[in-house]
Amino acid sequence: MSKSSYARVIIDRSIHRELDYLIPEMLAEKLGIGSRVRVPFRERSALATVVAVLEETDAQGIRPIEALVGDKPVLSAKLIELARWMGAYYCCPIEAVMRSLLPQVIRRAEVTWKKQLFVSAAKEIPSDEIDKLRRRAPRQAELLEAVSKLRQPVPAADLLRETSLDNQTLRALEKRGFIVLREEAVARDPHAEDLFIASSDLVLNPEQAAALGAVEEALVAPAKAKPILLHGVTGSGKTEIYLQAIHSTLSRGRTAIVLVPEISLTPQTVERFKSRFAEAQDTVAVLHSHLSEGERHDEWHKIHAGRARIVVGARSAVFAPLENLGLIVVDEEHETSYKQEEAPRYHARDVAVVRAKMEQCVVLLGTATPSLESYHNAIQQKYRLLNLTQRVDNCQMPLMRIVDLRLERRKQKVAAILSEKLRAAITSRLEKHEQTILFLNRRGFSTSLLCSNCGEARDCPNCSVALTFHRGAARLSCHLCGHTAAVPKKCPACSQDALIYSGFGTEKVEANVTQLFPGAVVRRMDADSMSRKDAYRETLHAFRAGKIDILVGTQMIAKGLHFPNVTLVGIINADLALHMPDFRAGERTFQLLTQVAGRAGRGETPGEVFVQTYTPFSPSIQFARHHDFAGYFQQELEFRERCDFPPFKHAVLITVRSAHEARAQFSAETITRRLKEALPAEFILSSPVPAPLEKLQGHFRFHILMRGEAIMRLSRLIRETLDKLPLPEDVVASVDVDPYQLL
Repeated sequence: MSKSSYARVIIDRSIHRELDYLIPEMLAEKLGIGSRVRVPFRERSALATVVAVLEETDAQGIRPIEALVGDKPVLSAKLIELARWMGAYYCCPIEAVMRSLLPQVIRRAEVTWKKQLFVSAAKEIPSDEIDKLRRRAPRQAELLEAVSKLRQPVPAADLLRETSLDNQTLRALEKRGFIVLREEAVARDPHAEDLFIASSDLVLNPEQAAALGAVEEALVAPAKAKPILLHGVTGSGKTEIYLQAIHSTLSRGRTAIVLVPEISLTPQTVERFKSRFAEAQDTVAVLHSHLSEGERHDEWHKIHAGRARIVVGARSAVFAPLENLGLIVVDEEHETSYKQEEAPRYHARDVAVVRAKMEQCVVLLGTATPSLESYHNAIQQKYRLLNLTQRVDNCQMPLMRIVDLRLERRKQKVAAILSEKLRAAITSRLEKHEQTILFLNRRGFSTSLLCSNCGEARDCPNCSVALTFHRGAARLSCHLCGHTAAVPKKCPACSQDALIYSGFGTEKVEANVTQLFPGAVVRRMDADSMSRKDAYRETLHAFRAGKIDILVGTQMIAKGLHFPNVTLVGIINADLALHMPDFRAGERTFQLLTQVAGRAGRGETPGEVFVQTYTPFSPSIQFARHHDFAGYFQQELEFRERCDFPPFKHAVLITVRSAHEARAQFSAETITRRLKEALPAEFILSSPVPAPLEKLQGHFRFHILMRGEAIMRLSRLIRETLDKLPLPEDVVASVDVDPYQLL
């Protein structure tokens, strides 16, 4: 037996420790760090990942590994190092991190390659032989004639469909020795039916050329390069810089990852990358949550085998198993969807920065509205800042008009969904055959159902929110837990016929706009209307082709879309996110307004944006109106510094939840007491309080907020404290480092 005869593994179960196993001699040559194995665990077998190969071990009762799964390791040593860092930083078990690193379809190894039957001619077939066969078996002759014209093997199913013949005829020809049938693995490509027309590099303006030059400079010496923050106004051509930087990376023999928020991973985004690298489309792999298990299996293996050199994907694509990584691009780096809301609660942007450092590659963060953390890092010179202040082709920034809804309400006793000014602007656009986008980040028809007699609201039984009325489905629905209920004819509390609907969502906006503009083609894009797999793609194609006049939608339409004929954007209610009990509420509102406004005026005609609000003098709205990021950043930074919030201190949020309110509260108080004993004075520890959204999915929730600079130390102390504290069976405490959601 070789000296390195033990493997340290992490099994696919939450046991919070690593185990050592003996490597059988027959596996010694094949097994390495990152290999998937089957091991005996208690009375059963379990799947596991090898994280170290050892010469000796102190463990007792060592058992041998049962089997090797797959031919080669699925994770590199660098990715395992990244997993260990994530476990320590995000205060979570390493098993949870490994679950994020490897897609479920790869971990379970149950899905295999799709096999397809291919047909080709066994030999050259003379025409007289086909004529001879035609007299005895005309159907076989017809099929043989079609095969004789083939220049390469084709799927048998396609050939039979074209000739309208059956499998029996095919098998008869095989028996006669005329054709060869061979089963081959075929890739399930989610974009196989799309046609991508090759595009070439665009000519860069001086600002873009300078930014690309800085990225290429970093690509030459990536080990010394700082992370790069590309701050460019909407429509300034950031994507073109990404594409040319990737080209430069590939020419150096290295690979690239492009992260985009899930919501921005539109067919348009995929098309731009696939088209630019159309001469070798197989080099681009796409990873996101809408892939089927088979598609995800094939795309991941394409990356793992080294056939793909560019990976475009959402959050988890940061773990793509690319070798020789040269560039990681994080588009819209400020986006909250990069933060995972279940363990491990990582932020893909921050993980990208750490992976880039470990792999000695360049990381490029791009956005029109940087997060305060990233911009502060750039000001502190931890990151390199590159600015794009002009839109490409000299397009003007859209003019933003603020509509004070308080004045509108005084004019019309009942507040209208669309103000007079916005209605007039839409009418003008329809006359000019220009397009309009209307944005409201709330779906459904009415946001609540109230009884005007007794005041009772129809609330979700599992969550602290009112049920939303969806007219299309004729149901009341909770957007947090998915609970649905029939719409009552009378109030269940007082039995009076006095129910009234209040508030509105995108469904009601669509109905209202259709009524106001009967000649216009109006479509809605939200989670309800886009439930079919291809609905999103079809709607965007129709909008680009000019078949839709007015597009109503949620944040699905807020980012990354480029439609030159859109000259008007209406933000129906800018206050929705502004008054949330969260220190990032103002920052999110500023970012959202700027991003949505950026959809207007991307062609030759200048764009106009109408922002409807009850708080017109809010700094978030006023700074967004003047496209003044620097001004907003300065003011917000002063507030954060006074309150010891990020980016000056790291925040950690512990959420304690239970179906029993008293147990959740008691456990939260106990945890706080133990943390007070364990934490040095440098850390700020808040008292436990009910979460703003006190009840969620049937559980009562309490929050404990901590802040401090030494985040690794704080994470370690929290983990040690919680490990020593046995909680009641029905109480769960979750830790969120650098939280992005305080609800």
